[in-house]
Amino acid sequence: MNQGLQFDDAGRLRHLLTIEGLSRQTILEILDTAESFISVGEREIKKIPLLRGKTVVNLFFESSTRTRTTFEIAAKRLSADVINLNVGASSTSKGETLLDTIRNLEAMHTDLFVVRHAESGAAHLIARHVPPHVRIINAGDGRHAHPTQGLLDMFTIRRHKGAFGKLKVAIVGDILHSRVARSQIQALKALGVAELRVVAPKTLLPVAVEKLGVRPCTRMEEGLDGVDVVMMLRLQRERMQGAHIPSEHEYFNLYGLTPAKLALAAKDAIVMHPGPMNRGLEIDSAVADGPQSVILPQVTYGIAVRMAVMALIMGGTPAIREPATRDPASRKPAERKKHQ
Repeated sequence: MNQGLQFDDAGRLRHLLTIEGLSRQTILEILDTAESFISVGEREIKKIPLLRGKTVVNLFFESSTRTRTTFEIAAKRLSADVINLNVGASSTSKGETLLDTIRNLEAMHTDLFVVRHAESGAAHLIARHVPPHVRIINAGDGRHAHPTQGLLDMFTIRRHKGAFGKLKVAIVGDILHSRVARSQIQALKALGVAELRVVAPKTLLPVAVEKLGVRPCTRMEEGLDGVDVVMMLRLQRERMQGAHIPSEHEYFNLYGLTPAKLALAAKDAIVMHPGPMNRGLEIDSAVADGPQSVILPQVTYGIAVRMAVMALIMGGTPAIREPATRDPASRKPAERKKHQ
């Protein structure tokens, strides 16, 4: 994929298509900006005028609840006008091409498209054909990337665990088919995590996955030993061709996150999941609803992170930034605990 598409001639972020190629500095700028937006959700009037007069179109060719809803809320909190296009009822179902759909919406003076598509590279294709003033955010394309999910996961880790440099992280589940896993790996490597493991049966690990800078593990006992963060993934059954697991029952027995398996991790480890969760398949309810779970905060943080991305690519400067941006690792333990 052409990384140059993401930046303008001045080196500013123009589109967000993938985390691959983003510098540590750019990722931290997004996370710091999101930190400044957290307080907006706590106000009585949850709006700031940063994108007033701008039009945002959520163009989802795949079903979604969390991602589409949080993008809609994020845009509205920035005071943008938001259109959610029902693709099933649109002209694309009548044979109109993807680019023709985009061009027609451009003619309605759209400023930003948030695109989810089943085909890898769809967001990149659109980005190559829009005029300079139009921005694109990839909300998930095939098995390729889901950058805002990766960013909100980094925000969650930083809020609850502080600096990345000493952390051991395990990503567990369907690594092979997961665009979320790819974005998580790229972000964690860019932020300098101490150790990154991917845990799955061999049938759900990409070939030569070690080249991504991760340690592959096929046993939970090895993968979870002493880790600080456990990131669970959904089985992407809609993208599987053929049998990748013997049975769901056996998969849960071997790779489902239960209290007993979580006990292998560090005592203060956090548990994450991008959703939707399949309870009793990837994760036990006792863990999903337990004290180490930060799954619901992930959803909340997703709004602030998506606000930050929209604000930055639209050229807005947040007017509510704290006087000095602090690394959450510098907070005292009691300060960090109150966010959990």
